[in-house]
Amino acid sequence: MSQASPSSFPNGVRTRFAPSPTGYLHLGGARTALFAWAFARHHRGTFILRIEDTDVERSTPEAVQAILDGMQWLDLGHDEGPFYQMQRMPRYREVVARMLAEGKAYHCYASPVELDAMREAQRARGEKPRYDGRWRPEPGKQLPNPPEGINPVVRFRNPLDGEVSWNDLVKGPITISNQEMDDLIIARADGTPTYNFCVCVDDHDMAITHVIRGDDHVNNTPRQINILRALGAELPTYGHVPMILGPDGEKLSKRHGAVSVMQYAEDGYLPEAMINYLARLGWSHGDDELFTREQLIEWFDVDHLTKSAAQWDPKKLAWVNNHYIKLADNQRLADLVRPRIVAIYGSIESGPPLDQVVALMKDRCETLVQLAEASLLFYHPYQVDAALKAEHISETIKPVLQDFAAQAEAIEWKRESIQALIKSVLAKHGLKMPQLAVPLRVLVTGRTQTPSVDAVLELFGRDVVLERVRSA
Repeated sequence: MSQASPSSFPNGVRTRFAPSPTGYLHLGGARTALFAWAFARHHRGTFILRIEDTDVERSTPEAVQAILDGMQWLDLGHDEGPFYQMQRMPRYREVVARMLAEGKAYHCYASPVELDAMREAQRARGEKPRYDGRWRPEPGKQLPNPPEGINPVVRFRNPLDGEVSWNDLVKGPITISNQEMDDLIIARADGTPTYNFCVCVDDHDMAITHVIRGDDHVNNTPRQINILRALGAELPTYGHVPMILGPDGEKLSKRHGAVSVMQYAEDGYLPEAMINYLARLGWSHGDDELFTREQLIEWFDVDHLTKSAAQWDPKKLAWVNNHYIKLADNQRLADLVRPRIVAIYGSIESGPPLDQVVALMKDRCETLVQLAEASLLFYHPYQVDAALKAEHISETIKPVLQDFAAQAEAIEWKRESIQALIKSVLAKHGLKMPQLAVPLRVLVTGRTQTPSVDAVLELFGRDVVLERVRSA
């Protein structure tokens, strides 16, 4: 079967992300949104956000907001929408009425008890449970009179013969026999339309050209194709991406970290890191592991979407996040880290400029949480453990420390000058670097391990350093 190229669509490429607001925006949904967004951006097309909120019992305003927040954090901006299916009910009812009038749908009065009995009898005969078409109008078929007191559902007249075929962007050619499908309910007894029907009307009305979604929707696709054909609609091109598995090869769950994407924001991951990592879960561009958003748009194609399930790797995500933290603008990092430090300690007023602190600390941090904790070195209340001080501040080293303090009065308080002074004092007293650096760290920071001691001393400032060194 031939596959239409993006350039063959007169209105350009139009993709959509259509989540159901029954919970947060999870990792699989975020990846689906990313692929649909990247495909549209690559082809200079249109990306549409549609909220499929017809599940009234489970859909909540909080879940809608969680989806919008997640999309905003990831910066997956939509060109049209968000459209809400609950606001399109008159349109769905109009289409149902038209399909009834055209004989493409029909009323079914079978009660739930009747349908259960039908399925039990089919199972007993070793048959696949399915609606048997008892209320389906056919030439020469005599239908019973509609029973009183039962509101009918509306069923779609699925073709009885033939097959449905499509060339999936990811999985390749797929063919399903129409005999495998029964007559789908498209409107419930209370008149509300069903999921598969609403999707078709929306995709038709919104002129969607490409549907990129999870492969849990593969079984919906032949039903939707038949409904779209009954509507006289142009069929979109479908691509079904495999699910994301946990590190153990099992379905991704909360124990693997399958939480809201906003939880990753809370946990200190940068959106550009999440975009980069999610893109590599099921898509590749050669051996490139790290790339910008602009490169993703330039490179993204469906030819390199993988047929096999991707595996979630928290360590890999942390590595990617560290890469982007190291690249990030220091003032931006400071703005992101400041409220985290304030939440832990309460103030950063007494320390050095935060952008300079994060510049020093960021290389070794995998998350903003770690960066905030590391930056506390410069902001937490000063205290040196007595045992630590006794261990590292010997009577032998005290004169060396005082010599350092005396000479430090006169130098330019820059990292290079501090480093030169430390080397000079070491040479004068015949010592190795750790013999002076560790005592300086302990006295100034209360810790034995910090980034380069000259950089740390520079940020603390001359007055603070000399006061604490002289306290030995």
